[in-house]
Amino acid sequence: METNVKQKEDIIITELKLTANKIRKDIVRMITEAKSGHPGGSLSAVDVVTALYFKVMRHNPKDPKWKERDRFILSKGHAAPLLYAVLAESGYFEVKELLTLRKLGSRLQGHPDMKRLPGVEISTGSLGHGLSVGNGMAIAGKLNKKGYRVYILLGDGECQEGQVWEAAMTASHYKLDNVTAILDYNGLQIDGPVKDVMNINPISNKWRAFGWYVIEINGHDFKEIFDSFERVKKLKGKPGIIIAHTTKGKGVSFMENVVDFHGKAPTKEQMVQALKELEENEE
Repeated sequence: METNVKQKEDIIITELKLTANKIRKDIVRMITEAKSGHPGGSLSAVDVVTALYFKVMRHNPKDPKWKERDRFILSKGHAAPLLYAVLAESGYFEVKELLTLRKLGSRLQGHPDMKRLPGVEISTGSLGHGLSVGNGMAIAGKLNKKGYRVYILLGDGECQEGQVWEAAMTASHYKLDNVTAILDYNGLQIDGPVKDVMNINPISNKWRAFGWYVIEINGHDFKEIFDSFERVKKLKGKPGIIIAHTTKGKGVSFMENVVDFHGKAPTKEQMVQALKELEENEE
């Protein structure tokens, strides 16, 4: 029996790795076509968000406003290419629309717009607000006796915002055990290493001090990702945060841990190289 369970888990992880790789290729293509965007922080969080949409969350692309759905908030809104690619691959709209990113009249703006694109729960871009919005959704869920969960993806540089910590206090005070924050801890922001711009460490102790249950994982290991989501689902009376240690630009060698690719589009030649590397990962 245990062997069968492990085999099933291995198959799921293999499929998710292929899906994550496809999403990384989508991100590279769309940002190259747009000649603008944020590849580094989009690529770093692919595995966590892929796990959420294709395994963990309850959602229905055919009914984006389904009242029982779990909610996902991209608080670091500049990573919109990641959200768009995941929504498209999930079936919320056609994948070919991804190539309209940042073009005049496109639904795929530089930051997510909830009024134009199905599957976007809240318009984000001004950093620091996602957790507050997520708290509101979570409180509404409890008042309305709904069983949905709210997942919020934060950036590490975003945790320099005071609003994040006000929201952290709020979630703890109201015992929002239906809130899960995920911190994409890739160590780089637009101006350089997070520790040099404004050091957020000891980050895990800070969240614990604010009353949160904290899990630290390798944000590119699907087994660790699954295990962490299962653990936070079992929490009673307190919110949980998953601190996912990731690599900026993950999957593309010349982008990995390179601060310039926080907000710089690859050239067409670089796109070809990136896609070749990602395709080799599928072999």
